[in-house]
Amino acid sequence: MSLQIKKVIGSGFFTGYLPFAPGTFGSLFALGIYLIPIFQNTYVLLSASLICFVIGIPLGNYFEQKFGKDPKQFTLDEFVGTWIAFLHIPDSILMISLTFIVWRVFDITKPYPINKAESLNGGLGIMLDDVVAGMYSLIIMYIFKILFL
Repeated sequence: MSLQIKKVIGSGFFTGYLPFAPGTFGSLFALGIYLIPIFQNTYVLLSASLICFVIGIPLGNYFEQKFGKDPKQFTLDEFVGTWIAFLHIPDSILMISLTFIVWRVFDITKPYPINKAESLNGGLGIMLDDVVAGMYSLIIMYIFKILFL
């Protein structure tokens, strides 16, 4: 994989190079992709998440070697976490907005065991904490959906 392709994919289409809140901007970009109708198909979303997760581990290793532990320049992990959080979420402005907020809170605060996943070395740790945060968000939003919708 060429250096330029590594930069584009690993930085979430360069969102990782923004001077502030690169994780949030990476998540917003991932949300934009999610809003493409075909992407809301469960199989497409899961396939894209799995492919990005697998690619993200070696790319995360590369970015970590270049920029240090869990570098802000690497935002592909935000894409995977965002897409996991949005699995089977009803297509409404309320649910999309709430899901995004819940996802960002979990990703930023990193409650247990998200913080344990993050402590793993290299690309696996970088990717896995966002997978767990996405799963937490998904569970919370399913509960919300059952109770209030």
